[in-house]
Amino acid sequence: MRLTPLRAAASAAALAAAVLAATVVAAPAASAATAAFVRTSSWSNGYEARFTVTNNTSSPISSWNVQFDLPSGSAISSSWDANVARSGQHYTATNASWNGALGAGASTSFGFVVAGTGDPTNCTVNGASCSGGSTPPPTNPGAPGTPGNVRVTGTANTSISLAWNASSGTVTGYRVYEGTTVRATVTGTSATVSGLAACSAHSYTVAAYNSSGESAKSAAVSATTTGCTGGGGSMAAAPYLYPGWGDPPAPATVMSATGVRWFTIAFILSGGGCTPAWDGSGSLTGGVHASTINAIRAAGGDVIPSIGGWSGNKLGPNCSSASALAGAYQQVINAFNLKAIDVDIENSDEFENPVVQDRILGALKIVKQNNPGIKTILTFGTSTSGPSDTGKRLINQAAALQANVDVFTIMPFDFGGGANMYQSTVNAAEGLKNQLKTAFGWSDATAYQHMGISGMNGLSDQQELTTPATWTQIRDWAKARSLARFTYWAVNRDRPCPGGGVVANCSGIAQNTWEFTSITAQY
Repeated sequence: MRLTPLRAAASAAALAAAVLAATVVAAPAASAATAAFVRTSSWSNGYEARFTVTNNTSSPISSWNVQFDLPSGSAISSSWDANVARSGQHYTATNASWNGALGAGASTSFGFVVAGTGDPTNCTVNGASCSGGSTPPPTNPGAPGTPGNVRVTGTANTSISLAWNASSGTVTGYRVYEGTTVRATVTGTSATVSGLAACSAHSYTVAAYNSSGESAKSAAVSATTTGCTGGGGSMAAAPYLYPGWGDPPAPATVMSATGVRWFTIAFILSGGGCTPAWDGSGSLTGGVHASTINAIRAAGGDVIPSIGGWSGNKLGPNCSSASALAGAYQQVINAFNLKAIDVDIENSDEFENPVVQDRILGALKIVKQNNPGIKTILTFGTSTSGPSDTGKRLINQAAALQANVDVFTIMPFDFGGGANMYQSTVNAAEGLKNQLKTAFGWSDATAYQHMGISGMNGLSDQQELTTPATWTQIRDWAKARSLARFTYWAVNRDRPCPGGGVVANCSGIAQNTWEFTSITAQY
């Protein structure tokens, strides 16, 4: 949730454009880097794109070059922030005079326009694979190329339809994978996976095969079947509950009174180093948080843990790598057999730290790869016009790194919202939508389906006023656009205390008990 003195004290499905991570050869460790490709805009006979070059070593690099091939019929027509040379269908992009030197963990980007629809292949950066590290010799030299532009073309209650571009080489057929399990085998470039549960999340990759072997798997795409209740199903309406603060109510009481079935439980922090712990101390499965989760599930509900927050000792800065951080997230997932996690990325130690931002995104990418079907949520602050420059970087990096984040949730409060919190929230959400469209190439409808709103009931720390009537307006706006998440901070405060100010156990305004939760539950 958002930066607030109150909370600081408390803590103390159609994919419209392909997002690829480029691949392939080897270089000295001192020159190791990665280069991630993303389309930023597409049209019928061309597209605009960029590569983001990142120095993933502990030492600076003084220069870089990115080389790749475009298929016949596609050519770069213009470029910027790099010197681009062409030889046939092979392109070499060399750093400009001002962006060649990259410190440890630093990144830079260059962009270009392509006439044609083909994406780059055989990518190297400083002679090494664009995806990082050297690439071993192919084990199946006669196998087809990797399918490109895997996309979701349709969803229904019990099925998800996919399509992709044909692979190069001799192709016998294609296999659609969910994790390591083959869900469909086809001879064409489309497939429908059936027999799925309604309102269930899935992640797929596609590989081509022939008698020589199988290609590398494509980049993953995610989709959720239809049949959800309300805007995004009961998981979408999961207000924050903090068992360690603000006179926490009995979950069964709130569930019975409001119909809510999901809660977002705050907060997972560092229990020392890269070890997760509720509020930064004790075990995951002991104490009041675990007993609260047990009570919610006993009453027929479920939970999403919130990892991070505004204050406290967090996992992002303490875990040394994306893989280590993913391991910490995995401990939480395993402890509670989770269907979703919320990473609340805030403050200068995580949100405003580019290295930690990228570490969190890398960890979420690993989590998605290791837990097919789990939903990943990023929650962060906003301005009244949409994400700040820091928020835009987070979204752009999520696209560039192919983190496969399901939901980008903004916190429209303590942001100078003024007297009209409905309009300020809508303006911020529209700004988020536009940034997602730019970063991922999504349509309006697809962008909305990857968005969330997380408000603050009653009075915020800045004395912004969100009444039950205003929250109902915001809910109806979000529901009409099928936003993936609609939540607020916090159930602990969902009690009346007109004139009570900004406190932990009530809203500071006149309202009915559990009124904001009731409104949220109707999403």
